[in-house]
Amino acid sequence: MSRKPYPSDVSDEEWSFVAPYLILMDQDAPQRQHDLREVFNALRWLVRAGAPWRMLPNDLPPWEAVYQQSRRWLDAGCFEAIVSDLRSIIRLAQGRQGQPSA
Repeated sequence: MSRKPYPSDVSDEEWSFVAPYLILMDQDAPQRQHDLREVFNALRWLVRAGAPWRMLPNDLPPWEAVYQQSRRWLDAGCFEAIVSDLRSIIRLAQGRQGQPSA
């Protein structure tokens, strides 16, 4: 990353958790033009700022690329899988069963 980080950027620890869910094809796939971490950072910036797609800062990937990749993640159920696994981890840390019984 050759830009100044934003407060919304994903930490190394957070990225190591979410990256396996977000990689839908090889990291070095020829059609990949933007680093997935930067695309995820751009999506986090949008959510945090509450800004429209077209207002992404110029030092992040283009809004079209972020939008398209976000749609792929949504369509593949990536975010639902992340939330489900996080819920299980939290429940286990609390001494409960991973999945709710009701």
